[in-house]
Amino acid sequence: MRYVCNHCNSSYEISPLRYKCDCGSPLTLQKDGSRRYVWDTSIPSLWRYREALPIPTDSEIVTLDEGMTPIIPLDRKENSEHYVKLDYLCPTGSYKDRGASVLLTRLKALGVTEVVEDSSGNAGAAIAAYSARAGIRCTIYCPESTSKGKLKQISAYGAELKLVPGNRMATTEAVQAAAENICYASHNWNPFFLEGTKTLAYEMTEQLKGSVPAHVICPVGFGSIYLGLYLGFQELHAAGIIDRLPRLLGVQPETCCPIYNAYRDKTPTLSRMRQIAPTLAEGITAELPVRGEMILDAIRFSNGAFTTVDDTDIETGMKTLAAKGIYVEPTSAVVIKGYEKFKQEGIINDGDVTVSILTGSGLKK
Repeated sequence: MRYVCNHCNSSYEISPLRYKCDCGSPLTLQKDGSRRYVWDTSIPSLWRYREALPIPTDSEIVTLDEGMTPIIPLDRKENSEHYVKLDYLCPTGSYKDRGASVLLTRLKALGVTEVVEDSSGNAGAAIAAYSARAGIRCTIYCPESTSKGKLKQISAYGAELKLVPGNRMATTEAVQAAAENICYASHNWNPFFLEGTKTLAYEMTEQLKGSVPAHVICPVGFGSIYLGLYLGFQELHAAGIIDRLPRLLGVQPETCCPIYNAYRDKTPTLSRMRQIAPTLAEGITAELPVRGEMILDAIRFSNGAFTTVDDTDIETGMKTLAAKGIYVEPTSAVVIKGYEKFKQEGIINDGDVTVSILTGSGLKK
């Protein structure tokens, strides 16, 4: 197993300080092809899919029993078409625990003793928690505007906090100097993180008894959940476990939506979109996602689509979910208006079974 660059075809050994190609592009995993697509249903976490994860068999698993979150109909009625997956019920309150568990398992096996990460909140909490579980020292860089609840959670796990003036992009730029000498446990750059988020596709396939929804909707900033879904469903399809991929639908805030812009304009690459105003969906503000080309490939390959929402849409989404007993952070609530817009645009039709991913807990605000 090695790191490979899809841009220049360079190949590297997997090492703690390597997080990108020398050409500046993100890396993917070149696997040995020996993965088995079977799972151990006696394990009540994503590690039931260990045979499909690129983790050596002798590795010590770093886990808090993340995953296996419920899928429920949004409305309590027969023949529901819209389901939600409650991934905010992971241990630290967001789906990021999936990637953190797999990534920290791999880093611990490599002998890593210290990591840095940049985050607008949820990923920082997940990396901090799983670093604590692994006995690894952790420093998290966050925007100064990050919600106090998320900052308090990160600190509670014993991680050192470094607050950065400016927006999310400034935080990413600030962490890169430290990453020259310390392992960068990045949920955006490190491909092992995507190996964790891909288990969402495995879980949905198992929970829906092999039935593939017509669509899966998720919030998208840097794209770790969107790409994880793509990777997981693609693997299941290649293995013959499912007969097709669902259409992968992404939702971005209109104040920072570079992926939507590229989708709308049918451009082959992403262009940086500077965040033009604050947004309630702070967890999905990414001016230039590092895996932009991969995301565009995933849109094309899955016949996917993107849309945007504003803060009024987000507030309405939060109220809609709360009225059904579901309490999520604003970033999660983008899927509600997103679902409505996709129906209005004729992308989702009557009778189409759709699963929306609810990514973060409302208790984090």
